[in-house]
Amino acid sequence: MSVSPRARLQIGLFLLAYLLYSAARWLTVGDLPSAKAHADWIMDLERKLGVASEASVQHALDGTAILWLLNHLYLAAQMIVVPGALVFLYRRSLPLYDRLRNTILATWLLSIPVYAAFPVAPPRLSDSGLVDTITNQTGFAMNSGLTTSFYNQLAAVPSLHVGFAVAVGIAVAAAVRNPIVKALALLWGPVIALAVVATGNHFLFDIVAGLVASGLGYVLGTLATRVPALRVEPAPRLRPALADCR
Repeated sequence: MSVSPRARLQIGLFLLAYLLYSAARWLTVGDLPSAKAHADWIMDLERKLGVASEASVQHALDGTAILWLLNHLYLAAQMIVVPGALVFLYRRSLPLYDRLRNTILATWLLSIPVYAAFPVAPPRLSDSGLVDTITNQTGFAMNSGLTTSFYNQLAAVPSLHVGFAVAVGIAVAAAVRNPIVKALALLWGPVIALAVVATGNHFLFDIVAGLVASGLGYVLGTLATRVPALRVEPAPRLRPALADCR
């Protein structure tokens, strides 16, 4: 299957944006003591609000097939599902593709200063009693030197795993007609919210922050779709030669 020049341009621009985002997130990595202190603040806040349930969720799922599945869904969410959804929407609905793409780009932009100003250790790295289930059960070492060389493991707030999962679910649901597929798409966000907690990667606070970030990203992204230069226009259809001769 050939890839059109317009599609190659979209892929190139998105990869460039991702590399710049990853570099900025890595350059803004905070120190672990400050990140743990911020995690302690989050845990104290959740206890005061009566919503500190991360440990209960992980312990309830420990040793089950559900946790095994959630581990793998967590890994697939950003690396497979987000780019897959963009490709699907590019082929299915360019307006929805534009909105999701711009939402992701705007959310990345909004998140960088938060990572720099408010580094947060994920539950698996803080004194929360939660363990790193992904490393233990999938063989993907979340804390290895190689892995952490490519991402900022103290960038837990906001949780873009959840923010993007909700955005992807809404966009895909809007692009399909089958009610079962719509329902599955809309469930993607809640499933990933459960996954990030059960795997010890995010607090509930991080999830709320991720939803706020992606919501603001959607607003900025929607405004960006009004700029003609940022829209992907459908390729013009060639009229039949006979029609040109009339």
